[in-house]
Amino acid sequence: MKVNEKFQSLNSSTTDPRTRRYLAPKRVVLTEGEVSGAESLLQERSNQITLVPGESCILRNEPGKPNAKIVLDYGHEFPGSVRVMIWGVNGPNNRADIIVRTGESVMEAITPIGVKNTTNDHAIRDRVWNVGFYSANETNESGFRFVCIELLGENTMVQLKAVQGVMTYLDLDYIGSFDCSDEKLTRIWNTAAYTAHVNMQEYLWDGIKRDRLVWIGDMHTEVNTILATFGYNDIVPRSLDVVRDETPVGAWMNGISAYSIWWLLIHCDWYRAFGDKAYLEEQRDYLRGLMALLSTFVDEDGGECLPETRLLDWPTNDDPVAKHVGFQGLLKLALDNGAYLLRELGEDETAALCDASAERMKKHVPAPTAAKQANALMVLSGLADPTEINERVMIPGGGHGYSTFFGYYILAAKAMAGDFGGALNDMKEYWGGMLDMGATTFWEDFDLKWMENAGRIDEIVPEGKIDIHGDYGNYCYIKFRHSLCHGWASGPCPYLSNYVLGIRNLAPGKYEVKPELAWLDWAKGTYPTPLGVIRVFAYKDADGNTAVNVEAPDGIEIVR
Repeated sequence: MKVNEKFQSLNSSTTDPRTRRYLAPKRVVLTEGEVSGAESLLQERSNQITLVPGESCILRNEPGKPNAKIVLDYGHEFPGSVRVMIWGVNGPNNRADIIVRTGESVMEAITPIGVKNTTNDHAIRDRVWNVGFYSANETNESGFRFVCIELLGENTMVQLKAVQGVMTYLDLDYIGSFDCSDEKLTRIWNTAAYTAHVNMQEYLWDGIKRDRLVWIGDMHTEVNTILATFGYNDIVPRSLDVVRDETPVGAWMNGISAYSIWWLLIHCDWYRAFGDKAYLEEQRDYLRGLMALLSTFVDEDGGECLPETRLLDWPTNDDPVAKHVGFQGLLKLALDNGAYLLRELGEDETAALCDASAERMKKHVPAPTAAKQANALMVLSGLADPTEINERVMIPGGGHGYSTFFGYYILAAKAMAGDFGGALNDMKEYWGGMLDMGATTFWEDFDLKWMENAGRIDEIVPEGKIDIHGDYGNYCYIKFRHSLCHGWASGPCPYLSNYVLGIRNLAPGKYEVKPELAWLDWAKGTYPTPLGVIRVFAYKDADGNTAVNVEAPDGIEIVR
């Protein structure tokens, strides 16, 4: 007999599909005050508190002396909680107060709430516990790599058995893969894939510390990462549907006009990948209404006139000219892709409205701006010449001018101009820059200028250095509120799979395979399809030409 059959009140069919894994710290970053046995916390310990204490870490406060404190590094950012296992306590009524802080950087973990914009938004990262002996105390879920534990009060002591990280995640096979002759590019693919993976929680989130929400526009890059890494996962349609169901046509998803467009573009990518006509049919009424509405936001001269709120990405948020350029390309993409889906559903009348508006947009081609992300959308929509835009906008500055959200689209625009080597150089400079600063996941925002005289996120910032986490940021991500694990930053994963391996999904069951190695000696990898994996190995032969080996499952059409 199952539990919900035995107890009639447990009648919910909803369960948590995630796995809990207990992690030991990898490193003691620092101790302050009277701390002994700190290295014992690095051992793998049983998950059960026991009566007989073994080797332990003791934090003790004496009158007039600094509070005992320890900071631990788990080696990698992850989603989950902290489990503090306590053998013994000395204090009033055999209790003691401790502060437990989590941080995505060392400096965040040691910074009190309210300083440098540390907050408990979305997930509490700073709390005071009153703890007792023989206890296992667990925090709420958040996203972090570092944990700081500080003992409060005079004449107090806590004896710690373990401070475990409890990683809560979907235990998925990495079906897709990428490896190449450049070790940093391989690391970038793996880090990007992991960044999206850890945001696959009950729904597909934007961030695991802050923005633990379904931001539908931010999902577009994440979904393409999922397609390149995991293939089908029902977290995508569930996330698409939860935002659709709370947003009637005429309102904008997440309150942002462009985000309703991104919802459409995700559906288009999802349909091409899986050809699920039944799921597309569920979107019929909404899609018809949305596309009829979007087709009205093209003026007589062909210019987009999307309403507020007009968010393209953070770096262009105060640049209305750049936003217009970007939205011109984005709306054109929406109308073309929406017409495709509508015809798949037999909605030819509304598709024709989209076609007419898309055709009118060709009359208005705004002059390029310095904003790489805005011009990338113009290139991807077919409104701007890829080679011209690459030479005028993309090449100058290299990785400077990228944004984490729009990185995939900038790289793809460079690929359309044939600048595959330049795209790899920019990727190593920009996303590699985050790795060089200690990142294990990619960030909500990043500017290469931030690296100048900056300390790494995995160290106490030395005197005279800039705190790259606590001293930068803008808008909603000022200083320590800045998320260092944001799914929208995972663009290198689909780019390397789509353009270096050259695997691009053209239609349900149909894939193009045209690897572009640029200056790489070789690249290999796999790509999920509904019928199995495509395997690609591309390498430079003795004459410097690219040779390609492709294996594809039966039923998958490969275009070379």
